Amino acid sequence: MAHAPQFLKLVNEAKKKVRETNVTDVKRRIDAGEKFILVMCARTTSGPRASSWRGASGKGIIERDIEQRVTDTNAKVILYCGGGFRSALVADNLQKMGYTNVESMDGGWKGWLDAGLPTAKD
Repeated sequence: MAHAPQFLKLVNEAKKKVRETNVTDVKRRIDAGEKFILVMCARTTSGPRASSWRGASGKGIIERDIEQRVTDTNAKVILYCGGGFRSALVADNLQKMGYTNVESMDGGWKGWLDAGLPTAKD
């Protein structure tokens, strides 16, 4: 999918300010038993949910609900979306809200599938 230039500009600015990880690193951390909250930044609140935060949340919804769902602003939160664009925007917003330990998973769900990594259906 070709993204609009101004959207990409926003994403690139956000990516300069947030910590990023990738699918290989997230898989390694899961296998090592690292504790973190994995949040899917969906386009909408409907559709497939593959998140440990029950019910993936649409962009905007996460920012609205995060304080009730993740009360510890130091909690380790890894955000992912389809490709790593929305998750970077959400990570930037959560940092502005005082969350200190958030990461965006570059490559997102598509990268996870492309790498042949297991899913809940596997």
